Amino acid sequence: MNTPSLTELRLERARRVLVCEFADGQSFELDCEYLRTHSPSAEVRGHGLSEPKLLTGKQQVNIEAIEPIGSYAVALRFDDGHDTGIYAWDFLYRLGRDMETNKRRYRERLAEAGLLEG
Repeated sequence: MNTPSLTELRLERARRVLVCEFADGQSFELDCEYLRTHSPSAEVRGHGLSEPKLLTGKQQVNIEAIEPIGSYAVALRFDDGHDTGIYAWDFLYRLGRDMETNKRRYRERLAEAGLLEG
């Protein structure tokens, strides 16, 4: 898939949402918890894991800073200290496109581990 270019990236800090708009007209509202628990970093992805490591307690996490990485990605610095994930445009697009499936699987994994909160 040839990912459309990112046309706007906007943090709505009060809502804890990163808005990503792409040239094909797609717009995604990615909440900070989702971005944090699905980070592309080695801390979350491990090395060769089929699924991200299961992180909990990230419901209130927010983004402190967005740092551009060339013209293809951003580094997100979260207020829990996590700052090693590089979010390329194609990764953000896939997170948006697959959000419902990813969040459902995350909830299933929390339930399987006995960690589903409220």
